[in-house]
Amino acid sequence: MATDWRPTASIETLRERARLLAEVRAFFAARGVLEVETPVLGHGGSTDVHLASLCAEATTPAGRERLWLQTSPEFHMKRLLAAGSGPIFQLARSFRDGEVGRRHNLEFTMLEWYRPGFSLDALIDETAELVGAVLGPELGEEAGPLRRRRYRELFREHLGLDPFHEPLPALRRLAAERGGLDMTDSPRDACLDLLISLEIEPTLGRDGLDVVVDYPASQAALARRHRDPEDGEWVASRFEVYRAGLELANGYDELTDAQEQRARFAADNAERRAAGLPEVDVDARLLAALEHGMPAGSGVALGLDRLIQLALGKQSVAEVMAFATPRC
Repeated sequence: MATDWRPTASIETLRERARLLAEVRAFFAARGVLEVETPVLGHGGSTDVHLASLCAEATTPAGRERLWLQTSPEFHMKRLLAAGSGPIFQLARSFRDGEVGRRHNLEFTMLEWYRPGFSLDALIDETAELVGAVLGPELGEEAGPLRRRRYRELFREHLGLDPFHEPLPALRRLAAERGGLDMTDSPRDACLDLLISLEIEPTLGRDGLDVVVDYPASQAALARRHRDPEDGEWVASRFEVYRAGLELANGYDELTDAQEQRARFAADNAERRAAGLPEVDVDARLLAALEHGMPAGSGVALGLDRLIQLALGKQSVAEVMAFATPRC
């Protein structure tokens, strides 16, 4: 008799998951952050070259349209910010094609929140507090210090090179050697992403929470950029949080310039065309919201299933989901 109808998480685990979700809601309620719900479907998708969006044909008042399953609730939440919502958070169902494994699932829960008026440093501190609250007092005490690690310094420490200035041919050779892949025509960011995932990320967050900052400007996505005080290089105003080798959260000093955002969307789709990837519809309503005016501040997206996996000592995100992708 087939047994694949059964959930991938035990019922007891699902009870613990519900308890942790309540902890998250209590964390934000105590800070006066409004819980919101936004659509899973949207007229625009993520143009990010490193993400694969899913889409669906639907009948709407405009007729048959292509709608995109959201890779995160970011665009809709920013429209709320522009409308005057103030600080907001959401536990959102999100979708990314092709992402199935011990740390990934096609459909997952994203915890995303936005803090108008917050600096990136203030949001890093709040993110660390949230992670500690979910992991629990005992594990939180064992987590050790919160460390800010500069992207460039990590590459120097682990690989003996400056990722901003290492010649591309040398980066390709090193990435090919470490990854066992043909990197002959790979762009700089693809080489850096492979190297950081193989050589650096597994070491992060082993005896504390590591927060990586000052990523290359080319990896700014929807974040502002600033000058690196070391040599004036443009770097991304964003951070990523790691615990036990797992990337948990990705935060931005949010870009509010509509013209710059439009240019980045266009550049993403141009890169998609060059790589033979399908273009993604740009979210025109997000651009309109930015033109109206979105307050300056910071926001962060956190993979809640991964954090729950850590909190409950499980080996995969499937073990903390009722029905992971193979059994959905």
